[in-house]
Amino acid sequence: MVHTYSGYEKKVAATIQKAVENRKLHDLILSVNVPTEEVTEITADNKKKLVERKLFPGYVLIHMVMTDESWHVVRNTRGVTGFVGPGSKPVPLTEAEVNALGVERHEIVVSYQEGDSVKINDGPLESFIGTVEEIMLEKNRVRVVVSMFGRETPVELELDQVESIVV
Repeated sequence: MVHTYSGYEKKVAATIQKAVENRKLHDLILSVNVPTEEVTEITADNKKKLVERKLFPGYVLIHMVMTDESWHVVRNTRGVTGFVGPGSKPVPLTEAEVNALGVERHEIVVSYQEGDSVKINDGPLESFIGTVEEIMLEKNRVRVVVSMFGRETPVELELDQVESIVV
């Protein structure tokens, strides 16, 4: 893992890739990537927008064979502030750490909160209006109290199945 200036992750990755191409170091530097995730943001006007976010801002992951030449190429790339680890020698990630990094997460950013009136926009209760009782971000769920047949009924939905009502 390499630490970079914030906002320069993709530029650093591209520069290292170009150095690999130019110096023919494909056998030493195997891959360079900036871990990202796609997040669905729901804007104030209830439009869904896919946004790509960096999982680790300021870091670039490099799969490489550690030699003096590969270390020198990476360490002297403009924008790289150093390897992660004590001193100047990098600490390799364990197999478990690498596997944990490869997990894709899909997160939804919502524009409503508990107590807000919302309209259900998907599923069997489509077009019903209710009140947000609880938002469970870790489960990607929201509990909405809907009036059905004269009774208040709590229903659990996915976060993107409801939209806030603009009053």
